[in-house]
Amino acid sequence: MKKIIFSIVLLSFSLSTLFAGGPWPQKKGFGYFKLSEWWVVFDQHYTDTGLIDPNVTTGVFNTSLYAEYGLTDRFTGILNAPLLSRNYMNNLVSNTTKEVLIPGEAINTIGDIDVGLKYGLTKEGAKLPLSATLILGLPTGKTGGGTQGNLQTGDGEFNQMIKIDAGGGFSVKNTSLYMSTYVGFNNRTNGYSEEFRYGVEAGVGLINKKLWLVAKLDAVESLKNGDTAETVTSTSLFANNTEFVGIGFETNYYITKKFGISASAAGAFRGEIIAARPSYSVGVFFDMSK
Repeated sequence: MKKIIFSIVLLSFSLSTLFAGGPWPQKKGFGYFKLSEWWVVFDQHYTDTGLIDPNVTTGVFNTSLYAEYGLTDRFTGILNAPLLSRNYMNNLVSNTTKEVLIPGEAINTIGDIDVGLKYGLTKEGAKLPLSATLILGLPTGKTGGGTQGNLQTGDGEFNQMIKIDAGGGFSVKNTSLYMSTYVGFNNRTNGYSEEFRYGVEAGVGLINKKLWLVAKLDAVESLKNGDTAETVTSTSLFANNTEFVGIGFETNYYITKKFGISASAAGAFRGEIIAARPSYSVGVFFDMSK
């Protein structure tokens, strides 16, 4: 297609943490905290062959807390918690009679929580910072909600992801920039397929580093070894055997030295078994390292 069709899937950390993360652990006693609202509303989805089919309008809204805190200078604790997740579906209406075939429904509950631990493989000041991170995805969200059993705020499985980050910061004519990359493997349970993940991130600081513009590419390649469950379909954000290559953009502005606001959007170049509409996020953050 000449026009890029955006798509998005809930991917633990990659949706809401464009500006944090990377290979840099937080210093002991310092941290980064972000409260954000993330949402996606979609009336079409990618099939397992990469084509696009329509579906009843569905939406997910997550109010989330993301936090990084330095336990030591090399160990950083990580939390990504959707404190309130809303999943809704509009009425399913007949195209011929306009009769409501299935009434719309909604559920409101907590989402799947991610906890993690990052370890700095290199010391502060290294030319090529490296870190290793273990992320545990806890099945705290709801599955099988609604009378049809197709409303979810989680996938119902416990997953473990290990990833390696590398990157560095530099200046060009007094302009601060950074780049980082990562590779990871996500081991999933409860019949879900394992995944290979990778990505690249770049950012530039403007207006005396008050304004940061960030771009990120993320990819998930499924091993396609998961089960196909009737209740987990391509019209759900928690479908099985999903994969995509996507991009995200985020703007962060420091109102004070430590407090700031952010806005982001994410989309994909290709996808399989995921929603086919853009996702957005707005938030406020507190950065103790500044």
